[in-house]
Amino acid sequence: MPSFDTVSEANLVEVKNAVENAAKEIATRFDFKGTSAAIELKDKDITMFGDAEFQLTQVEDILRNKLTKRNVDVRFLDKGDVQKIGGDKVKQVVKVRNGIESDAAKKIQRLIKDSKLKVQAAIQGDAVRVTGAKRDDLQAAMAAIRKDMDDLPLSFNNFRD
Repeated sequence: MPSFDTVSEANLVEVKNAVENAAKEIATRFDFKGTSAAIELKDKDITMFGDAEFQLTQVEDILRNKLTKRNVDVRFLDKGDVQKIGGDKVKQVVKVRNGIESDAAKKIQRLIKDSKLKVQAAIQGDAVRVTGAKRDDLQAAMAAIRKDMDDLPLSFNNFRD
């Protein structure tokens, strides 16, 4: 029976490369000389450091540009609160999302059910598997998911015939 998986996974290698490129640019930029502006990646958390909040926004802008150049969707980024470190220095943690949350998975499942297509959706961990009898129905389901779930960076893999 034909099926595919709907997943939301960032390419972590490209994220790592983008963070490293952003760190290089921050180190060489003239307006960041003598400041504590920096960026680092640990597991799936990107930590941005700066002297003030406006500097954090500049660092974030550099990061977004580097991610975009490497074809990583910036919707994977989940910004945290700005925290004071000490003195006037601040930091912000940005999490890289992986997987579909249960609310979004239920929404996708409801969307498939309401579409009146002859396919079934099943939540499997952090992915949603869609199965159907015909390949055309699966492609229609992909189009429906893309159209209605535009706030999530979704991709479709594991297509089986």
